Amino acid sequence: MAKVTEVVAALAAPIVQQQGCTLWDVEYSKEAGAWYLRVYIDKAGGVSIADCEAVSRPLSDKLDEADPIEGSYTFEVSSAGADRALKKPEHFAAFSGAQVEVRLYRPVDGRKEYIGTLAAFDAGDVTIETVSGPLRFLKKDVAQVRLHVSI
Repeated sequence: MAKVTEVVAALAAPIVQQQGCTLWDVEYSKEAGAWYLRVYIDKAGGVSIADCEAVSRPLSDKLDEADPIEGSYTFEVSSAGADRALKKPEHFAAFSGAQVEVRLYRPVDGRKEYIGTLAAFDAGDVTIETVSGPLRFLKKDVAQVRLHVSI
């Protein structure tokens, strides 16, 4: 049986594309006792509230029709955001050379967060360039990689 996120992604992709956007990610998670289904979209030049609404309405109808999720949940369509999480190989490829923040499960050299330029992504391992040189983090140690937005 396919995962909820895979089923929703398959339903969402044509609707998202029809609105001139790309599907960035789908998350289905439990937070504070409630289930949330979040669809993240992206578009050159940025995603507007109108884009989110244009995807949300027909996708909500499609989800009601297909009914891939048992029970109740909160449905949201959102921009992937400037500080978006990089999860898939294509995400890493698209942002090679960008500033990223790597968060680790356990400290390495006393730190759990590192910021640097994304240099490589290989089977889940992440390499960043920092002022002190390259750092490679193994997939099993990486909790999250996000684009770094400096203020």
